[in-house]
Amino acid sequence: MAPLRRYLAKLGYDARHWGFGTNTGDPERDKELFSEKLLSHTPPGEKAALIGWSLGGVIARETARAIPDVVSGVVTYGTPVIGGPTYTPAARAWGAAECRRLSAKVAGLDAENPIQVPIAAIFSRRDGMVSWPACIDRTSPKAGHFEVKAPHLAMGVDPDVWRIVTDQLNRFPSRSTV
Repeated sequence: MAPLRRYLAKLGYDARHWGFGTNTGDPERDKELFSEKLLSHTPPGEKAALIGWSLGGVIARETARAIPDVVSGVVTYGTPVIGGPTYTPAARAWGAAECRRLSAKVAGLDAENPIQVPIAAIFSRRDGMVSWPACIDRTSPKAGHFEVKAPHLAMGVDPDVWRIVTDQLNRFPSRSTV
């Protein structure tokens, strides 16, 4: 994400790291931590746009679901929207029971409380890490989908991804980007 943050900063965005180091794979905990941080660091009346790659996109989405009044929109790339880790190579490490639990939890959240902020979900049929159909958001009313050709590990430096990110940020009413 560092190259994208530098690019966005050159364009005049207040692009910031999420501030918790390397994503260690606990989206439920990380959503809570990040929501608290966002609430305490976003000036009253302002909103932040969130950008997340892969599991970082899951955290961005769930943060937007939890505190939509502070989030202007979300851009994700290579992010599984359904199934948690089920449709990724990490499924074996998580185990079948945990994959089922996470999948059911997200499905329940989507049914009870669909994400209401604009979402731009970028996916690739050549992803190689996340099954592209798992990146399609069929429940959030303001979700749009954008296909790129880059594989998962190249999305962070792909010019098409960056173009979509900036196009979408320009549509969000935001002064900060995280």
